[in-house]
Amino acid sequence: MTALQDLKYGQWFRGADVDGDGFITHRDVRMMSERYIGARGAAPDSTTARMLVERMDGFWTQVIAPMDQDGDGKVDLREMTEGFKRALTDAALYPQQIEPVTDCFFDLVDLDGDGRIDRAEFQLMFDAVAGVPGEDSAAVFTALDLDGSGALDRAEFHRAVTEFFYGDDPHAPATHLFGRVTG
Repeated sequence: MTALQDLKYGQWFRGADVDGDGFITHRDVRMMSERYIGARGAAPDSTTARMLVERMDGFWTQVIAPMDQDGDGKVDLREMTEGFKRALTDAALYPQQIEPVTDCFFDLVDLDGDGRIDRAEFQLMFDAVAGVPGEDSAAVFTALDLDGSGALDRAEFHRAVTEFFYGDDPHAPATHLFGRVTG
């Protein structure tokens, strides 16, 4: 694990620690669900809202909760970083380890369900849900839109997530996927 990756993971952690208490808990994940539901404009009792909560609960159960080394029901930055270090040892394992979660996240961000994430969807979701300022998400979106189509397809999104989690280039556009990394 490199110093840049530690900085990126810390940035990701800050976005996932919705209540800012220094831990990621099931409550934080539920609050993320509420943000997604609000950003989509879905009624809390709608099929869409239930699907979002179910997927985010799966994210907690399958990705975050296993990082809880001391069993206290919350994951601190150290536990999360160590969990990423254990899980993200080989980019060749991306299809098994990260791809399913990335597909779920892609579907959450693709608000109109057209199989593409346009600039407005990207900015809305990254600003409203992850707290990434609009100007930062706009710059990242432009850099990630490799074909200049005005939208990210699933392959472009996977390339970005792969670069974020495995890359060590401070100038790569995906370095700032979850907010400006400084350090």
